[in-house]
Amino acid sequence: MLRTTSTTAKVLRTAVARPAAMRAASTHAISKPTLANIEKRWEGMPLQEQAELWMALRDRMKENWAELTLHEKKAAYWIAFGPHGPRSEPPANEGRKVALYTTIAVGVSFAIFAAMRSFANPSPHTMTREWQEASNEYLKGQNSDPFTGVSSPGYKGKGQIQSPPKGA
Repeated sequence: MLRTTSTTAKVLRTAVARPAAMRAASTHAISKPTLANIEKRWEGMPLQEQAELWMALRDRMKENWAELTLHEKKAAYWIAFGPHGPRSEPPANEGRKVALYTTIAVGVSFAIFAAMRSFANPSPHTMTREWQEASNEYLKGQNSDPFTGVSSPGYKGKGQIQSPPKGA
């Protein structure tokens, strides 16, 4: 046996009646003062008001578009595709600021590099060409890496040499 209380019956009645009420509410045009100058007012509107206006427009667009007013069509298009939020125009002189800050960062980096180089110790004595040639001879004498290295037959590489001659 199915029992329903009076509150359940009310809920069922309102659930059935709600879509019809929503349809009736969405068939009325949105007032012109609400949509007037929407391009200038949109950014300053509270988020709740923006959401309500967009939902009302969305409900109106679910119906026949021939019934939409010109103001509603313009407002719907501007809200959907207008230059606001992530599509807003970049601030003036943004490119110059980026170039300036990049130049400053590169200049500071170069200054730090130059300061470090000026206070650094001289290169070690093992970085001379003579020392590196002696290292090649030592490796040949030890028969180091006999398959592909300095000791291999027919080797044509530089081996350990990476510095210019002393006079250069």
